[in-house]
Amino acid sequence: MWNRRIYLSSVLAAILSVASMSSAWSEPGVTEQKITLGQSAAFSGPAAQLGIQLHAGAKAYFDQVNSQGGVFGRKIEIRTMDDKYEADLAAANTKKLVDSDEVFALFGYVGTPTSNAALPIFTQAKVPFFAPFTGAQSLREPFNRQIFNIRGSYFDETEHLVERLVRTGMKNISVFYQNDAYGKAGLAGVERALKKMNVQMVDTATVERNSVDVGKAVSKLLPKRPDVIIQISAYASCAAFIKEMRKSGYTGQFYNVSFVGSQALADALGNDGPGIVISQVVPFPWHGAVPVVSEYTKVMQKAGVKDLNFSSLEGFLAAKVFVEGLKRSGRNLTREKLISSLESINPSNFDVGGFDVGFSPTNHNGSKYVDMTMITKDAKFRN
Repeated sequence: MWNRRIYLSSVLAAILSVASMSSAWSEPGVTEQKITLGQSAAFSGPAAQLGIQLHAGAKAYFDQVNSQGGVFGRKIEIRTMDDKYEADLAAANTKKLVDSDEVFALFGYVGTPTSNAALPIFTQAKVPFFAPFTGAQSLREPFNRQIFNIRGSYFDETEHLVERLVRTGMKNISVFYQNDAYGKAGLAGVERALKKMNVQMVDTATVERNSVDVGKAVSKLLPKRPDVIIQISAYASCAAFIKEMRKSGYTGQFYNVSFVGSQALADALGNDGPGIVISQVVPFPWHGAVPVVSEYTKVMQKAGVKDLNFSSLEGFLAAKVFVEGLKRSGRNLTREKLISSLESINPSNFDVGGFDVGFSPTNHNGSKYVDMTMITKDAKFRN
């Protein structure tokens, strides 16, 4: 009888152990050894550098964490899929990542139309959607518990940009924008900012997503001779537009928002780059005095990446904040715990290193940081 009790106790302990292990592994994308994230972004096509650079910064940070044992022994893996900056591909990729691959969270999507396409899918599945590379209001309003934004909004950027222009006497302003959700979100921000300053917009012109056919836009805006053209598009079309306007004799100024892909724009422009202004939502990547920039520089160099840029720094920052959320969630990681843990992060209890990020249960917009930079010769920058 006594032996039977011991036997039954052993069996029960084994069952409980297996149940406990099964419970620990029951959350999608989480095992005892690994946390799997999904990223759909442009890795080919005219917007490819946006996805490539953002991913490079995030992966460098995750690899650094993995080399030190991961988070509670779990290594972080990002499963990437190329959506070429097209909404239908982003939606298909998201369904695969969520339904088939069963990733724990979605990380670092690139673009407004692509993120909007993913939105109903990850919302229904209750999958965290962390640090999309977009400032659109559609990813901020109405409040969505799954979405966490690291970067400032297009409203933040365009208000800062327009105020700077108007206060320096430049009120003759036009907008060149991408004819999709991203371009229209940026345009709305400019219109909103101009209205606050009681300034009328001169005119607008458009370009299609993933196109460099800017002839009609040049023909429309060139005769208006605006002092400034604010551009809300990706680097390939913005570079094409600037080059054609310069060839046609335009001598005014060009201002861009951060999504353009600053380094990619500077590289594409070559000799036409100096003087082009770009708003930024992360610190200057070459200011080593900023602690997180110094950390970023060292980690990127260790990863063998010599070319620093704003986009990879944004990916790095996003990865750092995400890892802090994982740490605060504890060993028994769940999506719900991650969301609650991220909501506890604020500048008073987490020092990113010179870049303030803060969330709450009612606000998942982590930053309103905006700075201005200018392209100089040799595709460099100053701020």
